[in-house]
Amino acid sequence: MSNSRILQVDSSGRLQGSVTRELTEKITSKLANSNSEVVKRDLSNGLPFVNEQWIGANFTDANQRTEEQIQALKISNQLIEELQSADFIVIGAPIYNFSIPAVLKAWIDMIARAKVTFEYTDKGPVGLLK
Repeated sequence: MSNSRILQVDSSGRLQGSVTRELTEKITSKLANSNSEVVKRDLSNGLPFVNEQWIGANFTDANQRTEEQIQALKISNQLIEELQSADFIVIGAPIYNFSIPAVLKAWIDMIARAKVTFEYTDKGPVGLLK
């Protein structure tokens, strides 16, 4: 694996003593070599949730967005850029209350964008990330 880029996404609320964080570190270190770039995205400080402003901006053509709409999508665009540039993605997801942490769902909501990371077709949604 030469010149690979690994995106490591940690969603555990525990910064110390987290088995999930320990596992993501081990998996990332197994994938990485001296030519790898590792980008770490720690979600423990939270992300914004999808709201009316974000939805309006998302469904406005990119060349017609206001400055306020551009700002509403700023974090989403950053997260998508990290994802698009990754060759490998390692996601650490602990189980909280029988599900994934809310912040991981917020990350998924921020990166799942029609016409950017997927598109609707007559056969259903199709991913645009390769």
